[in-house]
Amino acid sequence: MIMISVEEALEKILANVRVLEAEDKSILESPGQVLAEDVYSDTNIPSLDNSAMDGYAVRAADTRGASPQSPRVLRVIDTVPAGSISKKQVIPGTAVRIMTGAPVPEGADSIVRFEDSDEQERGRNAGEIGVLCEVPAGKQIRRAGEDIVKGTLVLAKGLTIKPAHVGILASLGKAAVSVIRRPKIAILTTGNELVDIGKPLTPGKVYNIATRK
Repeated sequence: MIMISVEEALEKILANVRVLEAEDKSILESPGQVLAEDVYSDTNIPSLDNSAMDGYAVRAADTRGASPQSPRVLRVIDTVPAGSISKKQVIPGTAVRIMTGAPVPEGADSIVRFEDSDEQERGRNAGEIGVLCEVPAGKQIRRAGEDIVKGTLVLAKGLTIKPAHVGILASLGKAAVSVIRRPKIAILTTGNELVDIGKPLTPGKVYNIATRK
């Protein structure tokens, strides 16, 4: 009898099997399976410039020279929560109260954090806000496409999907993904000594513990 290693046996088996066909699978059921196609992004992520912090959307030029001793007072013209878009334009001398993740209003080019304003003293519904520090253009703004640019190859064909990839697919709006179908495997056991689980075990017999998948 010729003995071969497990590695050699596996190589011989794989040389005589073919890749199964693709099937669509819910992304929640896809971990552990292999992607059957390249996945590209059909949108920018984030889709619009948005605020990285809770604060005020302003024109950076309006904050020049601002300090706790000499705040720059701006008129608050709107409040925009995450998931909404302000219809107001930030013009010189104005600001829009903005939450993390909300799109940056037209005209604004920077975000002043709540901590860098005198909102605590004035109250969140005040018609004006004092900016306590100077901020450069682009401060606390996440640009459109900063995470993923539209048209980018995000996940390549042949990748084994892991839980982290499910989050990426969800961010792309993918409810399902094309994967290679898993093979169905059966384990067959033989022997006069085997008894099915649940039946009486007589002398000389053992329970058949083989499982099927």
